[in-house]
Amino acid sequence: MKIQILSDNPKSWFIKYINVLVESIKNMNHDVIFVMDFNKITKGDLVFILSCDKIIPEKVLKLNKHNLVIHASDVPKGKGWSPMTWQVLDGKDMIPISLFEASPEVDSGDVYMKDYIKLDGTELIDESRNILGNKVCNMVMDFLELYPNIKGKKQQGDASFTRKRKPEDSELDINKTIKEQFNLLRVVDNKNYPAFFIYKDNKYILSIKKGK
Repeated sequence: MKIQILSDNPKSWFIKYINVLVESIKNMNHDVIFVMDFNKITKGDLVFILSCDKIIPEKVLKLNKHNLVIHASDVPKGKGWSPMTWQVLDGKDMIPISLFEASPEVDSGDVYMKDYIKLDGTELIDESRNILGNKVCNMVMDFLELYPNIKGKKQQGDASFTRKRKPEDSELDINKTIKEQFNLLRVVDNKNYPAFFIYKDNKYILSIKKGK
């Protein structure tokens, strides 16, 4: 098969997993390429849309037999952006993962498989991303093992949407304890959106990492 992997954000945390995924797919004797712009998608069999920011036009989706998204929520719940982060902030440690068909309407296509990752509640962002990244790669490989003998099912239930997180979402409340805000500290990115607080009109930036 001709397989394409699309990830359109060069700063995405997932980029480092793609080379390993490409090699794994090659070992299954498929033709596979990695592209970072949906305009470079060409005719083929499967496109895996992984960690993308842009909505793919319908004319591009029609170029391949299947366009597959992997999303860290139990769709139709949790459509949108930063799904794992929002769930960690809600205190959830069982994070569902859905693999479904891309569609012109965001995160609304037929679902082919669902799985989950289990967090223990102590992971910082790099650790939880590593668990998720490995699961995403495994689900791609599982789909390829089953294809074409796998059927999708319509999404059922009420839909919910999460917005994209912004740097200002990493603000700590100086009147709350560290324990009360620990889940927020777990999801901040020290480089791109670090934890911070405002005190006497000054902004103070914090960095968090695990000690030995």
